[in-house]
Amino acid sequence: MKTEMITLKHGDVSIKMPSSALAKLAIASFFAQVLPPAANVQPVAPSTIPEIGQPWPGQGGLNGGFVHARGEVPAHYLIIAAKDVGDHKWGGRGVEVKGLSKTDGYTNTQVLIGNDDERKYPAADACAEHQADGHRDFYLPAAAELYQGWLNCPKVFAQDCYYWSSSQRSANYAFFMFFADGDQYYYGKFHELRVRPVRRFFI
Repeated sequence: MKTEMITLKHGDVSIKMPSSALAKLAIASFFAQVLPPAANVQPVAPSTIPEIGQPWPGQGGLNGGFVHARGEVPAHYLIIAAKDVGDHKWGGRGVEVKGLSKTDGYTNTQVLIGNDDERKYPAADACAEHQADGHRDFYLPAAAELYQGWLNCPKVFAQDCYYWSSSQRSANYAFFMFFADGDQYYYGKFHELRVRPVRRFFI
């Protein structure tokens, strides 16, 4: 089948091309008019991510490392407060608080500070009250989050004391972390242990 040719003339210039090629050129020209050129799309510049254990400007603390999405919690970076907020009791001795986990410290803290009974949970309260760089969403880390701190940057924590997690073992005990050697066990809720707030930086 013979290809249909079309001749285009403009002044002294003439171009001869197949009609199918002209149709493609016309369609491309149309879309170039109605759609923004790709060159005008500005790529999003990635944020400068500090080394693990180093301060993250504007985020209220240190980069504790990347955390993959888990359940309903999207992927994020764990931000560790630059300093401890003292030694506190876990609180609520003799009461098994419902709804606590080994991985989600934020939810744990919300459950503890919003508890309807008259018992106080000083470790969780101290973390929830912490503020830095305008952020007010700090919480008492869960056992898994403290363990991540030990894996990624143990030296940013004190090496001579235990740190409370927000993860409960039973009515009388809760889990702690010892950063000198990675020991993770449980202790009586009435004891005063060291506390370090954390927060999440969602990406």
